[in-house]
Amino acid sequence: MSKIVIISGSPTTSSRLFALTDFAKETLENEGHHVEHIKVASLSAEALIKADFNHPDIAIASKVVAEADGVIIASPVYKATYTGVLKTFLDLLPQKGLAGKKVLPLFIGGTISHLLAIDYGVKPLLNALGAHTIHTGVYAIDEWVTKDENQGYIVQEQLITRLKQALGEYKAWFN
Repeated sequence: MSKIVIISGSPTTSSRLFALTDFAKETLENEGHHVEHIKVASLSAEALIKADFNHPDIAIASKVVAEADGVIIASPVYKATYTGVLKTFLDLLPQKGLAGKKVLPLFIGGTISHLLAIDYGVKPLLNALGAHTIHTGVYAIDEWVTKDENQGYIVQEQLITRLKQALGEYKAWFN
């Protein structure tokens, strides 16, 4: 089966974004795909900021991306676009680091008014990195994901339906 890497650009460890990425990881793994998850905020901040391509965190993460067949780009939306921490990591990938890879964006933001962050924000960047097979993606709003009393996530059915549809179409690209 295919190797897929999820690149999460949330600067926090408790982001609602992880409800989306955890759902995607579980769904794809249940279909037999090998999925790795890079949480950019867990990489060396100094290496990211100083563009230390040789730092072990950066080198390992870049190798995971290079070996992947598909990439899921996930980010909360701040100021109408993806996070700076995600951009910092993507800047460290080779110029055509996403060439030949199938890409699925998963974004979450405070309001529906940032829906076009995928089309106008991240897709041009993904194209610049060589990605030409980019799925429409899923944009969710914060209120569709809530935390339960055990610090888990409750995802509204409408979002689950959209995630299942997007992941179904994404998986079909690998057949």
